[in-house]
Amino acid sequence: MVPLSAVAPLAVALGVVLGFGLWLVSAALPRIGRPRLMERVAPYVADLSPEARAMLARRPADPVPVLGFIVAPAARRVRALVSPLLGGGDTIAKRLRQAGSTASVERFRGEQLAWAAAAFSAASALAIVAPAFSGLPTMVRVAFPVVMAALGAVARDWLLQRRARRRLARISSELPTVLEFMTLSLTAGEGMLDAIRRVARAGSEELPTEFARVVTAVGAGAPLGRALAELRDGLDHAALSRALDQVLGALDRGAPLAAVLRAQAGDAREEAKRTIIELAGRKEIAMLVPLIMLILPVTVAFALFPGYLVLQAGF
Repeated sequence: MVPLSAVAPLAVALGVVLGFGLWLVSAALPRIGRPRLMERVAPYVADLSPEARAMLARRPADPVPVLGFIVAPAARRVRALVSPLLGGGDTIAKRLRQAGSTASVERFRGEQLAWAAAAFSAASALAIVAPAFSGLPTMVRVAFPVVMAALGAVARDWLLQRRARRRLARISSELPTVLEFMTLSLTAGEGMLDAIRRVARAGSEELPTEFARVVTAVGAGAPLGRALAELRDGLDHAALSRALDQVLGALDRGAPLAAVLRAQAGDAREEAKRTIIELAGRKEIAMLVPLIMLILPVTVAFALFPGYLVLQAGF
């Protein structure tokens, strides 16, 4: 028989969880019946009647603020410990900006928490139900869900990094064409803002979308230089940052923008060629892996196996 002293703490904990769950369910249930006349009139006479103000000041018994008040200090400490491991808020904000996502840092952290919770739940169910885990030590079965939860959070961050890298690569491929198009517009007599507006209207890819944001910011009253500087700092793309630095310097000094953009377009073309050559070299090395690990052993086996059979038959 299990002693009462061992069952009592578990019973108390389960009772607290059950009571809090019932409180949440009752608070989320819709109110049955139409509101009374005084409740409908109270918002319109609140500035004249103290009773109406008191009625509007009453709030339903919602457990969510109570839970937030209890959990918030621990959540802040956990966030302070975990954030440096998964990247700080500034790093996540920059990655979201580079990936073209409109989500906030808090929403991304919530997605990370959801991924970790899903991985923890799946790993816990697997550790309890799967027969393969029955013979493992208890420490391994307990640590497995925790490790999988950490991997879930890291996987969400890795997907964001991968998405940001791919978008920056697309921007790199679009940059020479966009700069040449802007050079043609400036050579035809248009201003810098008109050239950016034409690029934003001409395409729907990544870089024209970013220039469309610049046009929107300028239309809202921001100076063109500040809008371009925000684009440079937000994307943190090396080639684009160099081009925008040259454009901002030319705008400040009054230098001819067409010559500046033509030079930047040439540099972007050369950098794109170097990137393609480096990528081809890496792919060439990667192609050697199946050749050496798969094709070559099979070829050697086909060449030597008949001779081995002959030797076995002869001796």
